[in-house]
Amino acid sequence: MRVAVKITLSEEQRITLESWSRGRRTPARVVLRARIVLHAAAGMENREIAAKLGTDRESVGRWRSRFAKHGLSGIEKDAPRSGRKPSIPRSTVEEIVRLTTSSRPKNATHWSTRSMARVSGVSAKTVHRVWQANELKPHLSRTFKVSNDPKFLEKLTDIVGLYLDPPEHALVLCADEKSQIQALDRTQPGLPIKKGRCGTMTHDYKRNGTTTLFAAIELLSGIVIGECMPRHRHQEWIKFLRSIDEQTPAHLDLHLIVDNYATHKHPKVQAWLKRHPRFHMHFTPTSASWLNLIERFFRDLTDREIRRGAFQNVAALIEVITGYIGQHNLEPKSFKWTATAEQIMEKMTRAKTRIQKTASE
Repeated sequence: MRVAVKITLSEEQRITLESWSRGRRTPARVVLRARIVLHAAAGMENREIAAKLGTDRESVGRWRSRFAKHGLSGIEKDAPRSGRKPSIPRSTVEEIVRLTTSSRPKNATHWSTRSMARVSGVSAKTVHRVWQANELKPHLSRTFKVSNDPKFLEKLTDIVGLYLDPPEHALVLCADEKSQIQALDRTQPGLPIKKGRCGTMTHDYKRNGTTTLFAAIELLSGIVIGECMPRHRHQEWIKFLRSIDEQTPAHLDLHLIVDNYATHKHPKVQAWLKRHPRFHMHFTPTSASWLNLIERFFRDLTDREIRRGAFQNVAALIEVITGYIGQHNLEPKSFKWTATAEQIMEKMTRAKTRIQKTASE
């Protein structure tokens, strides 16, 4: 006569099993196994446990023995299964991956599942599974630009230092202008979202003028100072600097992070800055606007208010922009910078090495 394995639990094991047995987010199969072990530890026989939990004696015996042999890990994870042999040879999978990453079809810039299927001799669904398993997405691409600024490291260290360790008795502000924001109105009314259909808008539009948003976000508080102006010359930039000067505590130094746009370095701007010594300018490297956190705010503004908006005139556009800034400042939140200068330089070095390698191939 077969005798069931005796189960003895430590206090730690009991606490874990009880947690699993009633956990709402615990997989159902683990909940059942935990209850089997708990009942077994209480002295119940396999047939009693099976009847109580609505399962079969074989399952109860299997998980009782698995726990006795492997402990908690024995019931938390399923044993590896051999599975059926893959129907596609490994060499074919490797060839699909190689072609996808190192070549292109004759009549397109990137592979599709069908074009790859014709070349590799498998179905389009098989190509899709191979791409999915290897995290390949030929239909997608992203833009990038590696800065060639000779003072990149110096400027990077300066700005990241402000982000990670802001100076005392000073404010750090990320400032820039978002120029040529178009007041676009659709030629026909859009249709609202409904069950089974996304919202729609016409592909064409009417241009009703433009405006430029000058904005600065304070690093620690997240408060945004913003003003829309019709143009983006040095005159408007000086006017915006005056607004910053008026809206910030006079006893604090101001460290402004800006890009290399000529307006920011105009002789009249330089003269104005000399008369206001509490302003300290920090310029991002060439082709490195991503170092300026105000760009994140501009992105959110575009995604949430402008891209799908319809504006009959510039005044309506400015009203929406001003309203967005006001709503943001009711519950201000800044963007937290975490990357160190060393981490960024390592990434830049890898990118440059890869670019040089690709260019020489």
